[in-house]
Parts: sequence; C-alpha cells; structure tokens
Amino acid sequence: MQRILLLAATLGLISILGAQNQPWKGKFEPIDNLIAPPNNFRNASGAPTKSYWQQGADYKIKATIDETNNLLSGEETITYYNNSPDDLSYLWVQLEQNVNKKGNEDFGAIDNRMKDSMNTRQMQFLTRTLDFPSGYSIKSVKDKNNADVETIINNTMMKVKLNDVLKSGTSTTLSIKWSYPITDRSLFKLSREGYEYFPEDDNTVYLMGHWFPRMAVYNDTEGWQNQQFQKLGEFALEFGNYEVDITVPSDHIVAATGSLENSASVLNKTQLKRFNEAKTAFDKPMMIITEEEAINNEKQKSKKQQTWKFKAENVRDFSFASSRKFLWDVQAVKLATNTVLAMSFYPKEGLPVWRESSTNAIKQALEVYSEATFDYPYPVAISVNTSNVGIEYPMISFNGGRPIDGQISERRKQQMISTIVHEVGHNWFPMIVSSDERKWMWMDEGLNTFLHQRTIAERYPNASSVTPKTIVPFMSGDKSILRPIMTTSDNELFSQFGYNFYYKPTVGLQMLRNSIIGKELFDEAFKEYANRWKYKHPNPADLFRTLEDATATDLDWFFRGWFFTTDHVDMELSEVKWFTVYENQTNLEDQTNKSQVKLNTEGKNSNAKEQDFTNGPEVINMISAPDSAYGQFLSRLDEPQMRKALSGKNIYEITIKNIGGLVMPVTIEWIFTDGSSEIDILPAEIWRKNEYEIQKTFIKEKEVNKVNLDPNFEFPDTNVSNNSFPKTGQDSDFDAFKKNKTN
Repeated sequence: MQRILLLAATLGLISILGAQNQPWKGKFEPIDNLIAPPNNFRNASGAPTKSYWQQGADYKIKATIDETNNLLSGEETITYYNNSPDDLSYLWVQLEQNVNKKGNEDFGAIDNRMKDSMNTRQMQFLTRTLDFPSGYSIKSVKDKNNADVETIINNTMMKVKLNDVLKSGTSTTLSIKWSYPITDRSLFKLSREGYEYFPEDDNTVYLMGHWFPRMAVYNDTEGWQNQQFQKLGEFALEFGNYEVDITVPSDHIVAATGSLENSASVLNKTQLKRFNEAKTAFDKPMMIITEEEAINNEKQKSKKQQTWKFKAENVRDFSFASSRKFLWDVQAVKLATNTVLAMSFYPKEGLPVWRESSTNAIKQALEVYSEATFDYPYPVAISVNTSNVGIEYPMISFNGGRPIDGQISERRKQQMISTIVHEVGHNWFPMIVSSDERKWMWMDEGLNTFLHQRTIAERYPNASSVTPKTIVPFMSGDKSILRPIMTTSDNELFSQFGYNFYYKPTVGLQMLRNSIIGKELFDEAFKEYANRWKYKHPNPADLFRTLEDATATDLDWFFRGWFFTTDHVDMELSEVKWFTVYENQTNLEDQTNKSQVKLNTEGKNSNAKEQDFTNGPEVINMISAPDSAYGQFLSRLDEPQMRKALSGKNIYEITIKNIGGLVMPVTIEWIFTDGSSEIDILPAEIWRKNEYEIQKTFIKEKEVNKVNLDPNFEFPDTNVSNNSFPKTGQDSDFDAFKKNKTN
C-alpha cells in the first residue's frame, strides 16, 4: 500500500512539474520574513499589547502674523512625556520649514530637465532664481530651569542635547522661540502651506501648516523617526494637547484646529449670534459671514491686532488659516455619539460652488467614515478653500477647486468635492490612526482613499470613482520603473506615486472587501484595525495581521503579491473542452455493459485545440470502478444511479493560465445557448499547486455558448482579450466557412 501511495505521489509530482514548467515563486508562503516581527508591545494578531507605549507632547504656543512683512513669529513650551522604557539623553525636533531653504532638497530635484520652451514659473521651480528668504530662525531653546540647551540643526531636524537625562516614565519641558518668512505658495512646487496673494483686492490668505517646531516620533520599532522632510513623505507625530494663541490683524477671521475659546472677544455680536444658532442647524449650512460682509471686510485693512485662542485635545498636530477675505458657513452634523460642527471658510472667488457644496461634502465624509470606523471624536471639521492643492491637518484641511468668473464644469466640481471628502477623511487616517506618513505614505493615503472612494460611490453615485479598471494602465506599465507599494514615501517616482500610494492600495482593499473576503467580514476587520490603533502608531505589519486575525483568512498570498511585487493580473482562458458521457441505448437502470469503448466525434482530431463549440462534445466512456480503487472500503457506489445522474449533462474542463504573475480568485461566467447565465467562483488557493496554470472541471445542465473570466471586472486584468472562449472577436468555424464561401 505504501508503494502504491508513493507511486501515486511521484506520478502526481511529475504531472504538476510538467504542467508548471516555470520556477516556483512561493506565492502562498507566509510573509513573516517581509514584515516587522511582533514584540512585547504589538502582538502577532496585529494588536497593541498591554505593554504598548508611545510618547506624548503637549504644546502651549503664542504666534503672531506680521501681514506687512509676511512673517510669522512664535514661542512655545513643549511638555514632553517619556513613556518609553528607555532613558533619553537627547531629543529630535522637526523643523519642516527648513525644507524651503536654498541648498536643501525639494521638488526642484524632480522636474530638473531643460526643455525647448519653459515658462517663467517652470524656470523658478527648476533654478530657484528668485531670491526668497525661508526657513526657521531659532532664537532660543531653554529647558525647564530656563537654562540654554545645546542644539544641532541638520536640515529639517534639530537635535536637542538635554542638560539632564530624561528618565523613563518622566517628563521635561522645552521652551523655543522662533520666526520664519511665510512662503509665497506660487513660488514653490506643490507647496501645501504659506500665503496666497489676491492682487485684485490686495489681500492675502494665510494657510499655516507645519509652522511650529514639533517633536519627532520615538517608538518601539525604530527608535527616533528622524528622516529628513523632503515634502513628498509627510509627517510622523506624537499626540498631545494644545493651547494656541494666534495674533492677527483685527479684521482677520481665523479657522483652526480645536475649539475657539474666546468667540465673544473676536466675533462681533451678529457673528456670535449666528455661530451659536448654527450649533443646532442640522438641515443646511448657516452663514456666519456673508458674501457682502466679506467683501466689505476686504476693504478695511486694519492696523490693529487681536488674539484668537484655541484649545485642542488628543491631536497630533495643529494648523490654522487666517484672512479678512473669508466667508464662513457652519452646519451641525449629528453622529451616533457626537455632534460635530462642519465649517467652510472661503474667499468670494470660491462662489457659488463652495457655498453650495463644501460643507455638505464634509457632512457626507463624517457620516460614511464614522460608520466604517468609529465616530468622529472632535468638535469641528473644517474645509478652507485654496488654490491647486489639498492638504490635511487635524480638524482642518486646505482644499483646491475654484470656479472661473463663478462658472465651474461638472467635472471640476466633482473633483473639488472629491478633494474635500478625501482631506476631511484624513482625520481618521493618519490624524487618529496615526501611521508614519514619512515612511509609508500608502498607509494613510491608500486607506483614506479607499473610504473616500466609498463615500463618493455611496453619496455621489453620478460622480466617477476609483475601481479596478482605474489602475489597469498603471499595472500594465514598464516593469523596469514600477515599484512595489511597500516603497518608502520619498523613494517613489513623482510620476507614479499617486497610483502606487493612493489608487493601488485602494483597489486592493476593494478587492478584499468585494471579491476575496466579503463585505460583512471585511468591514468588521477594517473597523477592528481602526479601533485597535486609534490614537496609536500602527505599522504595515499591524494592518496585515489584523485583517487576517479578524477574518480567519490567510491573506499572505495577497499581501505578498499586491504590496511587495509589481506583478499584475492577467488571466488567460486558454482552453475549454466539452464532454458528455456515452450512454447505451438500453435502460440505464438495467445497464450492465462495462466494456464500452471511448467514442470521438466523427472526423475530429482529438489532439487539436478546440477554438469554439461548433464540433460538439467529445464523448467519453465511464466504466465501472475496479475493487482495487476502493482500497479497504467495503461499500460501493450505486453506479446505475451515478450514470443516471450524469445522463444528458455537459462536462466542461477549462484551462486558465496566470500570465501576469498575480494569483487571484477566478470568477467564471457561463452563458448558455438559451441566453441564461450563471457564475462560478474559484478561490485564489486553487493556484497553490501550480502558480501558472490550473484546470478545473464543471458539470452543467445546459449547453454553453460562451465562457468569460471576471465578467464584472472585479480584478484589474490588464488584457481582457484573452478572457473569453470562444475568443473575443474570433469567428467560429462555421462563420469562417461562410466567409470563405462568399469570397
């Protein structure tokens, strides 16, 4: 018996190797060697343990905008909490504004090729010919005893050499005074912050992001996250509480992270009354500052100043916008556990579309994201209109999209709405589920785009949204330049980071939800990840492990192929063979003939590859099983009943080849001669024994007219012309015969 099993195994191995004829790539092997191992602080299920720790940083900041000179100056006190098990002799502080200094790497290094013709703005990006002062002037750094602390600045990072070692479980304070020239956003490529000047009315909108020295992250997986800021890879930040005083011209309106603490001092009586009424305005936005009021405000140019006071709890950053040009509207949004004030601030140049659409887009995002993860926990969600870009911060985002002379195409309007939804969505990823943007851009952009696109599909069904088809051109690209999703943020090509870090992770999650795991189980797992890691610092391994842990699904094959390679989806329906079982004309119940011969359709070459179904089925003979086939089993099949069950049935053997390299589930559509159809789904695990070619047999009641793979385009197959049998556009033998007769 052992020899029989050994012989069978050997023959099976020879058969598999012969069919595969390509090297084994281990597509279903575990990815443990590709991701960070679990440790005492994050376990093998993808969850933080009871010993998990992270640092904290509270900020008290006073900042002033000098509108005449476009200068920001400030002073801050940081209380830094060392919750790690390590004693620290120095700290790292982020100085992102230094990225704009001449000599530092910025986006000028991306488009630095000369062309036959270049406009002046392109030349500015290329050569930085306009001399513009930028970067921090650090005036002092002092410790809790008001003693000077030695520092060393390395581009966008400042090393603070503590006078006393910061012991594990203790805290310290740093006091920093600084200033910097606010950048003109039009002079810097993809600048997310700075000022925008409006020459028509001689006014400015200030968008203040990464504007103050901030603590770098220190964590259990890499120690200090002190990679230099190069603009593409964004931020890794600690959570804390903020008290921020912002002093601006007295006719400015300020939008900021957190709650406005002195509204009675900075708003006039009319504005304050409207603002208080808006807190229960659930049906539609209420104007706090109207168009007429904003236009009148543009003309004042007050030389006086006033201070706006804000407070924010448990956030990882703080941002604000300031201008006398702002219109302001507010709508209350009721969530299951919280009421949020959705607000939009925009200059008159954003009318009418911003008044019509911005705050409503915030509302849609708040509702869909809260349902998919956890209720938005903060008191406000703000959208500020700006030119060209979208950039996110806790509770506030700066979003592009403007009409021209009040007119905007439907396409540009939908792009504007999509941008607002996306940037508001970043409040979840990474502002609360706080992944490291500087290292893994896809962890915030990809997960956020997934829910952003879900919001668009559900709440704006007439707008276009990302589907697997969206990334086919990218997946079909030149493999010599394509890079895996698991590429660190600043190492991706500028020309493809949008597809690789936004769209490809989005489509991957869509496939998991819609076609691999299933919506109910996936949604629970995604919510589990979000809730496990809210207000914490997850890494890719935590996401991968949580999705497997919460679904009881082995997804290593998917993560390996989709995130760690540049393979693509291209399945070929290589062959379909049609069979029927030979039937004796006698009564099947009385059939005793056990030695019938195999019959082929007359005139048919059984070795030829079928092109369609016109030759009819191949007739096969089903003989009785010998006693040896049962081994030691004493029971026997009811063979007449089995023959009866197969009587009149159609048997189809299909061969599918994996041309692109990515293993995926196989969806097969059968279209029958009577016009009806049905779907069969094979899980991805069908590729385990042979990663390049599979055969599968199906029994159908009806005759098949056509077979299609992935009929609903659930997977981004890069070549659908090989997904059908008969081949798409291919004439049957009979059609070819007719054409030849007429020629």
